[in-house]
Amino acid sequence: MFVTFFAQAAQPAVIETVQGFLYEQSQGLGDEINIEVIPPRATLPACESPAAFFPNASSRRWGRVSVGVRCGADGRQVRYLQANVQVFGSYPVTATDIDAGQRITEAMLESRQGDLSQLPPYTVMDARELIGLQATRSLRAGTTLNEHQVREIPSVLRGQRVSVEAKGRGFRVSREGEALEDGVHGETIRVRLSRREILDAVVVGQQRVAVGF
Repeated sequence: MFVTFFAQAAQPAVIETVQGFLYEQSQGLGDEINIEVIPPRATLPACESPAAFFPNASSRRWGRVSVGVRCGADGRQVRYLQANVQVFGSYPVTATDIDAGQRITEAMLESRQGDLSQLPPYTVMDARELIGLQATRSLRAGTTLNEHQVREIPSVLRGQRVSVEAKGRGFRVSREGEALEDGVHGETIRVRLSRREILDAVVVGQQRVAVGF
């Protein structure tokens, strides 16, 4: 991994702390990382024992990011800095056109190099996470894939006859119903048992759902 830091003159201890923090957080993200910390415009008092953190734990680790810095032994003084993190590495794209509903195989994907920080939000970065999933829409060759364009292959399809299992203390019964929507394993879907009886059930297998488990 090749890492480049863009150093700033103002408040070197804080800048170095944020740079080091972002470097640790970006480990394993790509082959080359550029980190630019933007110092605050206002003149602030010295920050003793700076400790950096992400204000939002779910924030992306590249692109334009916000980093908090706690100052002092008790960490009660907090300031925020902006930084630009560029990550260069590989990511999967479609090698062929893929139809909606088609199962994705390894042969349908290829690797491309680029600036990962410029990719759309929710882009899937690991090809292994895509193999075996189903495309939710038609995809042209060369397309990056995001989490909303793929899904697990449903174990139950809308309109399909399913086995509805139920159990309680000392009993276990099964009857047939009609799935009113697609569902993957572990997902809750609606099932019609009769014209007037519709219930929520959890998908537990191929054409199998369960209630009361």
